[in-house]
Amino acid sequence: MSMDRRKFLNLSSLGISSFTITGFIPKTVQDITGSSNVISNTVVNPVVVSTWDAGLAANLAAWKIIGIGGRALDAVENGVKVTEDEINCCVGLSGNPDRDGHVTLDASIMDHEFNCGSVAFLERIKHPISVARRVMEKTPHVMLVGEGAQQFALSEGFTLEPDTLSKDAKSSYENWLKKSEYKPVINIERKKATSQLDPSSMAPHKLINGDWNHDTIGMIALDSFGNLSGSCTTSGAGFKMRGRVGDSPVIGAGLYVDNEIGAVVATGQGEDVIRVAGASAVVEQMRQGKSPAEACKFVVERIRRIKKEKAKDIQVCFIALNKKGEAGAYALHKGFNYAVHNKEGNKLFESSSLD
Repeated sequence: MSMDRRKFLNLSSLGISSFTITGFIPKTVQDITGSSNVISNTVVNPVVVSTWDAGLAANLAAWKIIGIGGRALDAVENGVKVTEDEINCCVGLSGNPDRDGHVTLDASIMDHEFNCGSVAFLERIKHPISVARRVMEKTPHVMLVGEGAQQFALSEGFTLEPDTLSKDAKSSYENWLKKSEYKPVINIERKKATSQLDPSSMAPHKLINGDWNHDTIGMIALDSFGNLSGSCTTSGAGFKMRGRVGDSPVIGAGLYVDNEIGAVVATGQGEDVIRVAGASAVVEQMRQGKSPAEACKFVVERIRRIKKEKAKDIQVCFIALNKKGEAGAYALHKGFNYAVHNKEGNKLFESSSLD
């Protein structure tokens, strides 16, 4: 199974958050830390794009691979493993539990040849993204779930971690039990003090003020070979029903890669991404000629039409890359941040949205 990829872009937070690699007019953009940046009119080959503030640290790990000529598949796996290792509310074993007090993990990965693998409802395994890749490369299946996914992980040498909650998750769960009300918070992923992000570190947990939070970490990359890959990993919605699975491990919903067209990853309320086959729907809009940002916006608008008044209570966001070297992002509501790492550096941007 061969894999390679790369050749990509520059970025603009203009209009509908789009950017391109060749044939573009330089534009001045302003990242959400407040500094203005002029995009140079040069071709930038390797690029990594990921969701939320957590993408800054994840991008650094991915860049160590893709920035020196490595494959996008390796970059997107190793990049999100950083987030799985962090202490946070919604990715990895430190994440918030389901309503029965257990942390369950979902992840998916896909390369430029339509090879894909995912795991869902996986417990006590530290890196679900790596298990998903093993499913892709070592089994005839695309998805393994629950006990079967765990058994497969153990057979592949993964370690069974203690069935305990992190300190923060335990505190959050005990507080939730007082009302036992399931009500996801819009943009819980975004730091309360994003504008105060410490520019010297690039690390999502290095804040001058405030705390930090995020859910799904999704990452897409285009390598110097012109090939795409993507990954997605999460502990899902905090205090969900036992057995709930969102969009992240569903190929075509939370993640999709078509190397002739582009790559897309989603974040936000998984149920509403699933109901429109979100990631693949964005790819199909790009296939019809829309730019990545326009394609993301089209599917976000479809979700708003479906949800009607209920749309105000949810968040859905997409990021996309296409084969021409263009990338874009769009969200249902304000507050969706995404990180881009190219040869000019690693920066955090805020996407345009319907409101």
